[in-house]
Amino acid sequence: MPTPAQPPTFSFDAIDPQRVEDALARIGPKWTTWSTMVLAQENRPMRVREVAAQLPFVSEPVVSRRLATMHADGLVTRSDDLRGAPYRLSALGESLAPLHHTLSDWSRAHLPLRTVAEAERIEDALRRLNLRDTTAVVQALGAGGPMRFVHISEEAGMDTPWTRLRLLRMQADGLVARTGSRHGDPYVLTDAGQALGALYASVEHWSAPIAERRASPAPRPVAAATRTHAGVPLGTGGARTAAALRRSTVAPDSLFSHAPQSQARVSTAVTAQSAPSRGR
Repeated sequence: MPTPAQPPTFSFDAIDPQRVEDALARIGPKWTTWSTMVLAQENRPMRVREVAAQLPFVSEPVVSRRLATMHADGLVTRSDDLRGAPYRLSALGESLAPLHHTLSDWSRAHLPLRTVAEAERIEDALRRLNLRDTTAVVQALGAGGPMRFVHISEEAGMDTPWTRLRLLRMQADGLVARTGSRHGDPYVLTDAGQALGALYASVEHWSAPIAERRASPAPRPVAAATRTHAGVPLGTGGARTAAALRRSTVAPDSLFSHAPQSQARVSTAVTAQSAPSRGR
């Protein structure tokens, strides 16, 4: 009788905490998931007011600022920078779908939440994970087992007051626990914290194209033209044009070989079941 295949193991030592935190900082801000899902659901260019109409619990100025940040982070694109130009998901934004599913599955398995909209569930998970040095603490405990406070501080490279604050927050978020009630008792990862290994692997996989772009050498500067075809000097205007061309980038057609999974639908009807908190 054949032996059942064992699930792949994940080593916490393999985590790059800074890369994970950089990726979570890109996708973790409030309303990013909601905006992503609206754009995925509609699958067309949308103006700010159209996105805001699908999110009646968020003001239009807040949606505008969120989309502008997502554009700077490469999650959405627009045809031009004119005021009111519509947005749509970039290839990087579309590739968030599998990661969103992973975050949702982790939340359903380990977090005691009431019935909420899918986007709110994902943003709640990101709120717990998108905090500075959380990944480093998870890595230290995942790789080293039960660990006392002072050893966590040393392993994660954090000072004592900051380590105390971070551990208190992670306890409240259900990621770590104490092995006893006495002062100095070691900390351990909860089941939710232990399950973060596979989730971090998904985050790193998603962020691979970002890391590759950062690692690639910068393009050589283009020599400034001295005149147009009509013989008119470019002067200052030509310099501005060259600078604009250097700043512009072309998004790749696809960042992964597999097609992105469809996002969960987010509609006004769904939001009636869930009233996302405006605080963070």
